[in-house]
Amino acid sequence: MRLKIPFIIFIYWFETLLFAAEAGMPQLDSKYWFSQSFWLILIFLLLYLSLSKFFIPKIKDNLDDREKKIKDNLDEAKELSELAEKKSLEYENEISNAKKEVIKIISESKKQLDKNISQKKEQFEKELEKEINKAEKEILDLKKGSSKSINLIAEEISAKIIEDVTGDKLNNSSIKASVAEVSKNKIGKYL
Repeated sequence: MRLKIPFIIFIYWFETLLFAAEAGMPQLDSKYWFSQSFWLILIFLLLYLSLSKFFIPKIKDNLDDREKKIKDNLDEAKELSELAEKKSLEYENEISNAKKEVIKIISESKKQLDKNISQKKEQFEKELEKEINKAEKEILDLKKGSSKSINLIAEEISAKIIEDVTGDKLNNSSIKASVAEVSKNKIGKYL
């Protein structure tokens, strides 16, 4: 019953307001100013409270979240930029170190090749000198052997010629002495 009484009063009051509008412009009627002021304050109060308690905090939170996200993205972009610069410097350092290493390897390889070439050259020169010495020895042996052979051939030919010309056979020792004397004088010039 308690709820019915205020409800009945409200309906009566609301009905009088509705019928009052028929009499002319109720806004200008001073007896309706209290109710108009009441509803105006109530509506604006409800609007103010709904805006200040529900809508504006959500908008502010969204703006704060957006600002935070933008700031985070800018910080992350700055960090990535610094990281990229650091990686670029590391890359350039690696390239310069690699170039230095390549130059070092090339110079060491060149030194090693020069050393190997000089060793091979010395070894070749030693072998060539051995071969030259061997060839000179063979030539000397051949000279010695050829001078003996020439002396023998000269002795035989001289003995044959003397025998054919004179008809007498000479002593081999005298022919050997004559050929040896001539060969000392003449063969030394040619051999």
